[in-house]
Amino acid sequence: MFGLGTTELIVIGVIVFLIFGAKRIPEIGKGLGGAIREFRQVKREISDIGEDNKDRGVDQEEGQKKPPALESKLTEKVIEQVPGVKKAMDVKKKIDKVKDIID
Repeated sequence: MFGLGTTELIVIGVIVFLIFGAKRIPEIGKGLGGAIREFRQVKREISDIGEDNKDRGVDQEEGQKKPPALESKLTEKVIEQVPGVKKAMDVKKKIDKVKDIID
């Protein structure tokens, strides 16, 4: 798996355990699992929209709205589901507001 041996995976696991603690690891895993599930669902939806348009012979450039970018939807879902990322984004927004006020 990615050229990593057992020893390297154990070291990475111990580091993650020390950084996040035993209580946060299940929350992070749940959030990442939900994000992956949502990513697959969005990917399926976008591919279904593309297939429907191909079946009808409709070109997306002819005035139809393009489906939202896969990356933006995935980013939104990760931010919603992973606790640490959501807090970091909130802090970033507050910093941006302070910078706007200062400038």
